[in-house]
Amino acid sequence: AAGGRTVTPADGPAAITRARLVLDGITGIGGKGGLRPAGVSLAEAAREAPAAVVAVDLPSGVDAGTGEVHGAAVHADATVTFGTYKPGLLIDPAAELAGALRLVDIGLAPFLGAPEIEALQHADVAALLPDPGGESDKYSRGLVGVVAGSDRYPGAAVLAVSGALRGGAGAVRYVGSGGAAVLARHPETLVSTGSPHEAGRVQAWVVGPGLGDTPDARRAVGEVLDSQVPVLVDADGLRGLDADRVRARRAPTVLTPHAGEAAALLGWARADVEARRLEAVRSLAARFGATVLLKGSTTLVADPAPGTPVRVNPTGTAWLATAGSGDVLSGLTGSLLAARLDPRDAASVGAYLHGLAARLAQGPLAALDVADTVPAAWRNVRSGAS
Repeated sequence: AAGGRTVTPADGPAAITRARLVLDGITGIGGKGGLRPAGVSLAEAAREAPAAVVAVDLPSGVDAGTGEVHGAAVHADATVTFGTYKPGLLIDPAAELAGALRLVDIGLAPFLGAPEIEALQHADVAALLPDPGGESDKYSRGLVGVVAGSDRYPGAAVLAVSGALRGGAGAVRYVGSGGAAVLARHPETLVSTGSPHEAGRVQAWVVGPGLGDTPDARRAVGEVLDSQVPVLVDADGLRGLDADRVRARRAPTVLTPHAGEAAALLGWARADVEARRLEAVRSLAARFGATVLLKGSTTLVADPAPGTPVRVNPTGTAWLATAGSGDVLSGLTGSLLAARLDPRDAASVGAYLHGLAARLAQGPLAALDVADTVPAAWRNVRSGAS
C-alpha cells in the first residue's frame, strides 16, 4: 500500500506497539496445531498493544473447523470473515478470541456444501414455538413430569418446575421429596409422593436436577427411562448413565450435561471437553443415541443422526453461570418436549429462550430471575425484536 513499510518478523512486535490498528493475517483458515514461535511473538505483542486488533477470516492460532486453540493465539477486537461463518468463530474457546463478527458475502453460497453447524435466529425460533389454539387444553399444551430435588437440594425441584411452567407446559406433575417447597412457589403443580410410574399421565419427563446419588434416586431414573415418552436427563440423573439402556429406548432422549458431567460420561478429562467441545458433543450423541445439549460458555446441541449440523446457541451470557440455572433450563426444555417439539428443536429453543431470558433480566441475577423472565423472552421472539 502507498506509504507502507515492510518489516521482518523480528521487527513485528516493536512495530505493533506503535500501531493504531493491527490487521491479523498470520495464518489462514487451514492453519492447524497452533502458532510457530514468530507468530507467538506477534500474537503476544498484539495482545499487549493499545491498538485495535482486527482478524482477517479468523484469529490466528485457532482451529477454523473446531474452535480449538493450541497455545498462544491472537485476541481480536473484531473479526471480518468471508463467504461463510467458520465453526471456530462460534464455538469456545476460539469464539471468545474473535470479538465482534462481521460476515462479508463474496458469492460463495452456490458452491458451499452442507453446513456443519447452525445458529438459530429469532425468526427460526419463532417458527418453532408452540402456539396453543382455541380448543387447547392442558394435555394438548403438554403435561410434563419432573423428578427432581432431595432433602439436601429441595430448591432444584422448585427451579425445574418453574422452568417447565414458564416454558408453556399445560401442567406439571412433580415427583419427589420437595413437594411442599414446590407447592409454596407454584400451587398449580400436581404433586405426587409415589414413584414416577404412579404419578399419572405425562407427555415428557425431566429427571435428575438435585436428585442426589441414592438407591431411590437411581430407581427413579430407571423408571423414567423405561417410560414410552420423551425423557430429558440432567445433573444427578447422568451419574453412571448406561449408554446401551438409553440407545434401546424407543422414545427420544435428551441429555443436558455440563463439561464435568460430559467428561464423566465420555471418560475424558474435563479440560479436554472444554478444549474440544464440538468433538465432545458429537461423541456423546453418537455414543448414547440421544440428543445432547452441552451446556457452557457456548452451548451446543447435537443430534445422533450422522451428518446433522450441530447447533450453537447465540444467546448465552456469562450471567447464566449461577447456581440452579441449569435446573431452569431442564424444566423449560422438558416443557417443549411435552409440547411435541422434535428433541433437537426442543433443546435448541430451550437454550435460546434461556439465554435470551438472562439477557433481558440483566445481571446480577439468580436462577429464578431467569425462569420469571422466560415469558418476556417468548414475547420478544414472537414480536420479532432482537
